[in-house]
Amino acid sequence: MGARLSGGDEDDMAENADINITPFIDVMLVLLIIFMVAAPLSTVDIPVELPVAVADAPQRPSDPVFITLNEDLSLAVGEVETTLDALVMEIGIATMLNRDERLYIRADKAVPYGELIRVMNVLRAEGYLKVGLVGLDEAAAPEGAEAGGAEEATQ
Repeated sequence: MGARLSGGDEDDMAENADINITPFIDVMLVLLIIFMVAAPLSTVDIPVELPVAVADAPQRPSDPVFITLNEDLSLAVGEVETTLDALVMEIGIATMLNRDERLYIRADKAVPYGELIRVMNVLRAEGYLKVGLVGLDEAAAPEGAEAGGAEEATQ
């Protein structure tokens, strides 16, 4: 609270009921400056220019083993239709039980991600760790191509 000195006949000091907001404004301005300085420092925005990776497709063997997962979730090893339970047997026949042979999975883009992972988990459980995913090469594929075109195997 503040005191007001009146210029009249009164010698005693009368109490002032007005609030002195000058210290309040000073504190608010100091806090505003602190937040203005600290706000840009608190953001994590580090600009990084990542290099573009333009790698050629790896060389495929002359007779690759393709596992095809269709939109209706049917499986095929090469040209042989199979089920998820019989997949291990068909892969064993196609690779002659060579666990080091690379397998290529072709999945329709409408196949749920979880189904693709289920197939990969079955392969991993049987010891087939060299699995590649097949996709269309963006440069060779026409716009809006659904199937066919040049294929690229990625790891």
